[in-house]
Amino acid sequence: QVQLVESGGGLVQSGGSLRLSCAASGSIFSVYVMGWYRQAPGKERELVATITDGGTTNYAESVKGRFTISRDNAKNMVSLEMNSLIPEDTAVYLCNYNIRRSLWSPRLEVWGQGTLVTVSS
Repeated sequence: QVQLVESGGGLVQSGGSLRLSCAASGSIFSVYVMGWYRQAPGKERELVATITDGGTTNYAESVKGRFTISRDNAKNMVSLEMNSLIPEDTAVYLCNYNIRRSLWSPRLEVWGQGTLVTVSS
């Protein structure tokens, strides 16, 4: 079974920075897309950023220019550098991997439990 564990969340003042990381455990043959999503209280889960195994990135308009996603393929880790944080960024941030557990297994989605980011004004 593959598990993802996020770290790096916390409380930060508006204008501050945080770095989130996501580590995987378990048997993984390949990780295709890695991503970060967030869910604020009373709102739908939304995409924050994704990065493919080729390094192509995609960002939500609301975080472009402030957040940077990166990945370490050797460690199956993904990080999210968040700068110029604003109160609207307050949410639980979850990492997501699109993986294959073996050469013959189908692709599947794996989610972490999430880490809380709170930005005070």
